[in-house]
Amino acid sequence: MNVLGIDIGGSGIKGAPVDTEAGELLEERLRIPTPEPSSPEKVAAVIDTISRHFGWTGPVGVTFPGVVVNGVIKTAANVDRSWIGVDAAQLFGGATVLNDADAAGLAEVRFGEGRDRTGTILVLTFGTGIGSALFVDGQLVPNTELGHLELNGKEAEHHASDRAREKHDLSWEKWAERVEEYLRHVEMLFSPSLIVIGGGVSKKAQKFLPYVRLDTPVVPAALQNQAGIIGAAHAAASRMQRVH
Repeated sequence: MNVLGIDIGGSGIKGAPVDTEAGELLEERLRIPTPEPSSPEKVAAVIDTISRHFGWTGPVGVTFPGVVVNGVIKTAANVDRSWIGVDAAQLFGGATVLNDADAAGLAEVRFGEGRDRTGTILVLTFGTGIGSALFVDGQLVPNTELGHLELNGKEAEHHASDRAREKHDLSWEKWAERVEEYLRHVEMLFSPSLIVIGGGVSKKAQKFLPYVRLDTPVVPAALQNQAGIIGAAHAAASRMQRVH
């Protein structure tokens, strides 16, 4: 099944049609900067632009950087606060809407590093914030939001996200120390069999992962920054199959 996947991020909104059987983009993705302010109406207009760019009339899956329950937005840490309480599924014309890290995790577990693996797998996306997706024997535990765990008296994503690296002008090695500290914390909480690092930094993994020492295997995401788009499309396809 071909589905349009759209990934809403704090800095950019990206979309492309996806072959959900193969887990591959069918066309080059389109990226549009996230509008300021990132209000529901302005973001919906960007999603409409992406949809029209691909001439899309079929099913759509959309990620959102916050807690999503039955298509309704419950938190909005890195986008406009006016999102809270919005029925995003309805706003986006009946699209399947899910947490952005959950979408990236679904893609990685179905098509990437987590494929055919059992046990507890943790997919963490490092970007504007830190997103998390927790899987137990392939089943998603939705909306974990582990980037908001407290670390050194503040939210972990304020300490160890990619934005924190840029804000404090940290070297990759220095930032890796913060990432390791955070990973040790989640390792202690969940005892995962595998940790997958996704988000924008996944394509630069060689710059920091060699400095991260952990008992749990830590690997960069195979799908890198395409994971959100692919996971959103995969979630929409799975939902349609359940309905039919």
